[in-house]
Amino acid sequence: MKRTVLPGGLRVVTEAVPTVRSVSFGIWVGVGSRDESGKQAGASHYLEHLLFKGTNQRSALDISASIDRLGGEMNAFTAKEFTCFYARVLDADLPTAVDVVTDMVLSSTITGPDFESERGVILEEIAMHDDDPGDVVHDAFAESVFGDTPLGRPILGSSESITTLNRDTVRRYYRRWYRQENIVVAAAGNLEHAAVVRAVKKAFAAGGVDLTADVAGDHRVRRAQPRPQRGGQVLVMPRASEQVNLVLGVPGVDRNDPRRFALGVLNSALGGGMSSRLFQEVREKRGLAYSVYSYHAQYSDAGLFGVYAGCLPKKVDDVLDLCRAEMQRVCHRGVTAEELERGKGQLRGSLVLGMEDTGSRMNRIGKSELVYGEMLSLDEILNRIAAVTLDDIREVASDVLDVVPTLAVIGPFDAEHDFSGAVAS
Repeated sequence: MKRTVLPGGLRVVTEAVPTVRSVSFGIWVGVGSRDESGKQAGASHYLEHLLFKGTNQRSALDISASIDRLGGEMNAFTAKEFTCFYARVLDADLPTAVDVVTDMVLSSTITGPDFESERGVILEEIAMHDDDPGDVVHDAFAESVFGDTPLGRPILGSSESITTLNRDTVRRYYRRWYRQENIVVAAAGNLEHAAVVRAVKKAFAAGGVDLTADVAGDHRVRRAQPRPQRGGQVLVMPRASEQVNLVLGVPGVDRNDPRRFALGVLNSALGGGMSSRLFQEVREKRGLAYSVYSYHAQYSDAGLFGVYAGCLPKKVDDVLDLCRAEMQRVCHRGVTAEELERGKGQLRGSLVLGMEDTGSRMNRIGKSELVYGEMLSLDEILNRIAAVTLDDIREVASDVLDVVPTLAVIGPFDAEHDFSGAVAS
């Protein structure tokens, strides 16, 4: 892995993989849905869509055709704290990918007609998302924990916020956040670092960016610190459905917390695979649910740890009792030595197998540079996983899980349905 920081603050990170014939190239921007005010809700994702609509040099068709004719692929995604635009092409076509992706990210015209047509597309996307209670319940859980804050709001925004969002607001948002000091360029595959830096300099200069100008500090506005509620909330969303979708969970750890590796192993043991406690107890032994798992999400200054399950309405109380019982058992007794080693093995395997793909490698180094400020090597990460002990598991389980949990439920229940037993202390 190599890293270059240009005078204006633009960071370029690469990882050479000479055994492949492809390159994944991405532009990572340090802005996401948690940077939005209430009136801007959904602006980051809206902007992600708009940047594909055309520049002064290329129409929307030109942008897509430029990559399609190479047999490559191009896409983007918006998260709570960052946005990424990327392309994967043959190694010989990397200069074209750099040129096209940089042009769309830096030089979007955001015309009025494009803004209005994309509004309809995003409203359709929100409707599609809202039709899937398995997705909505995670947003409901985040809202229950973080309340009416940027971390508690959906990345897509709401139908109301998208309907009222205007072009000038999004254009100002674009100019404010899409600055070189807030951007990381990442590439992985069959490449030479110096050649990538040269291509990036050329493309950014063509986009009107002065890469030689010194930038006085970081122009980002510090995010307001969230105040996670410590549990006990119950949010019931009545819906006429055949299945209940639920998340039972607690605030977690932030992404720089040294305990995150122990929490990852704990997550694997509790609900990370088919041999996990939740899967064995809820599905295999009792057949109460088809899908049950645990997960953790980490942000710059906060986190979430949750258990998801989907089950028939008549089984929801039994499922909740088992999930709560397993969370409490791990909290007070930790895990066994066998579960510890199995959890470590699962994390090691998923990490290493993921590195077989240049896109995964690009994602890892780009996100590491942007949100962690460091790029741990694969061996360093594996060593930190290997160093997790049973005492580490007990400590993080006690710190994270020993609070009254929060519950979000979507299903055929009245809002007054009594779920208080699931969150009782």
